[in-house]
Amino acid sequence: MMTLTDTTTTTTRDPHLWVPQRKVDDLEWFRRKYAEERDKRLPNTGADTYQAVGFDGDLAAFDADPHATGTRTAPPCTAEVDVLIIGAGFMGMSAGIELTKRGRTDFLILDVAADFGGTWYWNRYPGVRCDVESYVYLPYLEDTGYIPTERYVRGSEIFAYCQSLAKQFDLYERALFQTRVTGMEWDEAAARWIVRTDAGDAVRARFVSTQSGTFSRPQLPGIPGIETFAGHSFHTSRWDYDYTGGDITGNLEKLRDKRVAIIGTGATGVQAIPQLAEYAQSLVVFQRTPTQIAPRENAPTDLEWFRSLPEGWHQARRATFDKCAMDRATADCEVDDGWIKFAKYQLGAIFEAGGAEPTLEQLMDAMERSDYEWNEMLRDRVDAIVEDPEKAEKLKSYYRTMCKRPGFSDDFLPAFNRDSVTIVDTSETPIDRITERGIVVGDHEYEVDLIVFATGFQIGRTWTDRAGYDVVGRDGRILSEKFATGTSTYHGFLSEDFPNLFFLGFVQSTAVSNIANLIDHQARHMVYMIDKCLTEQIKAIQPTSEAEAGWNETIAGHAEMRRDWNRTCTPGQYNNEGRIDDKRSTLVAGLYGPGYEYFDMLQQWREDDRFDGLALTR
Repeated sequence: MMTLTDTTTTTTRDPHLWVPQRKVDDLEWFRRKYAEERDKRLPNTGADTYQAVGFDGDLAAFDADPHATGTRTAPPCTAEVDVLIIGAGFMGMSAGIELTKRGRTDFLILDVAADFGGTWYWNRYPGVRCDVESYVYLPYLEDTGYIPTERYVRGSEIFAYCQSLAKQFDLYERALFQTRVTGMEWDEAAARWIVRTDAGDAVRARFVSTQSGTFSRPQLPGIPGIETFAGHSFHTSRWDYDYTGGDITGNLEKLRDKRVAIIGTGATGVQAIPQLAEYAQSLVVFQRTPTQIAPRENAPTDLEWFRSLPEGWHQARRATFDKCAMDRATADCEVDDGWIKFAKYQLGAIFEAGGAEPTLEQLMDAMERSDYEWNEMLRDRVDAIVEDPEKAEKLKSYYRTMCKRPGFSDDFLPAFNRDSVTIVDTSETPIDRITERGIVVGDHEYEVDLIVFATGFQIGRTWTDRAGYDVVGRDGRILSEKFATGTSTYHGFLSEDFPNLFFLGFVQSTAVSNIANLIDHQARHMVYMIDKCLTEQIKAIQPTSEAEAGWNETIAGHAEMRRDWNRTCTPGQYNNEGRIDDKRSTLVAGLYGPGYEYFDMLQQWREDDRFDGLALTR
């Protein structure tokens, strides 16, 4: 058994406990236990654990937009613009806002959705909130003067904020919605991209910004029989309130007489399950891997505090949050949430082990021990809240923090105290198939009326798979062929033979807890390059072969440093479902760290103002 040294004379059972109560002595016990839990979920099929939802075919209905009324009415567009922005989420909006701030208004924004918002347009499931403090998550708070109503605002508030941002910066008049890009081709003579859509558009653009939604294309589990189910089913990002009743706040009254199943207990499942549990006649939760659940600690915004914040507070708060939460930099962070509490606990353990300048061995030992201690606290919290010991055991996570995105909730664990809620562990006995009546696991069939798929979005496949279209670059070069075994860029933005085409998002960039901060940094960097080209009459830019190869080598080095970590993690998105050598997943094979070093590098590159690493056509 494991050896623990109690730091108190009694074991604390406070469900809101934040400080680990026990010190870990026997690292080997934890290593073995975590390895056993990982191995239950292996071998795995990587990205093929899930099946993509195509634009047509048997599963296409899972991608239908439940929020749009009617179809696009605008005639085919043949506009010629300086910049075409594909995607109207945070990234597309930030790109448009940064262009507008520089006086560059000759741009067009395309999106398959019917409004701005991206993730927050699609994700309207009951209970949805940001899991990073809204004061650092929401962009342009100082520009707008907007005050979030809560520390962690609902998705509906974020969506409304996106709409208000678009109005403030006149983005609506430059947007074309319900429009899906189907292909893109480079015209060398004119130095223009010709972008075609499913509505017959042929937009000609000097520059194209593509951030083809990391969190927009839903995926389903690779389980046979999904299309045969005779009941009702949908993906959480396409929630059907006509069937469930209610809205984003809950009130799912139409489920009172319904037997419901939900597949998935990741970040989305953690938020939706309490709502389903409250209203469904019965709920069966199918879980492969439990999510770490720490307290949410939400609260209304203190207006006096918010209005007292000094000029420049927003960017500073964002920077220190990511430095501390992700990079363990000893930044003086004013955020005091679960991300930062864990980071500071680890920093304290490191200092205790080796002072201000620990050796590498002391650093790694302290990081590992403190992680085990933290997770013991979270497992104690499960025991303190969940009354049924069998359910509680299934809800305990055994993997290092950040192997999966942490969860924060005050109502997820209590939901399992309802007699009407059942949890099925599929780690050793996976779901075998879906039938007309329900879900089969082993020799048992769970008959249900509704199946909700909380199974995330397409991340582990190639860039062109996720985008849903291909690109023809210089000399007929095909992007899907170049990226077939992994992306190849310079600084995560540009790729040789595909000039003036910017790849934004998790494409050889960096890892941060607050994705919105990454988005703003990328938008500013891209717009700097576009503005310089327009000002200095540069027709086209692309990386030199040497610069792109150098960045690929840098990225490969960072991936190699994370190899052992990824190998020990339970299967999930962060390690491509256990297939860490499948380079199609940029989360595994293409991220630079620490995040603040990446941002500093981009800033220094701009300040040098030499376009280092780029080949220019004037």
